[in-house]
Amino acid sequence: MVTPRWQFWLGFGFFVSVLVGTGLGLNSLYQVAMDANQVPLRRLQVQGELHYVSRDEVRAVLVQQPLGSFFSADVDVIRAQVEQIAWVKRASIRKEWPDLLRVFVVEQQPLAHWNPHRRERALVNTEAQVFEADTAVLTQPLPRLQGPETAVVETVQQYRSVQELLQLNGHQVSELRFSERFAVDVVLQSGVELRLGREALLERVQRFIDLYPQLSSHRQQPIDYVDLRYDTGVAVSWREPNKPK
Repeated sequence: MVTPRWQFWLGFGFFVSVLVGTGLGLNSLYQVAMDANQVPLRRLQVQGELHYVSRDEVRAVLVQQPLGSFFSADVDVIRAQVEQIAWVKRASIRKEWPDLLRVFVVEQQPLAHWNPHRRERALVNTEAQVFEADTAVLTQPLPRLQGPETAVVETVQQYRSVQELLQLNGHQVSELRFSERFAVDVVLQSGVELRLGREALLERVQRFIDLYPQLSSHRQQPIDYVDLRYDTGVAVSWREPNKPK
């Protein structure tokens, strides 16, 4: 006959054996989950509207080292790897059972070259953020913005306001210079330079637009610059024949 004392020890031993078996089973399951050979990520899918980064470039970055298993692959680490590519603004990573790694890429949207006389690879994006990338992959020419490194947002704001008014009237900004003293000079694609100064920029641009038909027909030589830093009137310089801009 089994005494109550022996019943207790038999029950306790059974309980311990269950705990040990469960622990060993969980450990085995964990090892399988973490083993890239057991649940490997076999497929990699790169998505996004890509113009400057190729899908092969993204894949090449990610396959430099093993991704790990479905469970062990760290999406934060993978995202950081993708976002190190110069033309990538941000990336999102998603794992899909059983073996797919999906990478969604958002590219930088370049607005203009930034201080190209000092920084050949520098660009500013549509959110007024400066980044550096290979400009050889650009599919169309971009304007050049020059300004203090501490005034990127202000320089972009000046460009957008001036460009919008000029574009509505058939002109395009090729270059905008924003000085340390907050003065603005603009060079149009036609080669005409507008010296706008620091105040009433849009009013001065409108004055140029109103006067341009008269100025362009006044002489045969092309206009070199128009100085609009006056309350009324302008000062005009015509380019000398055979003088490069």
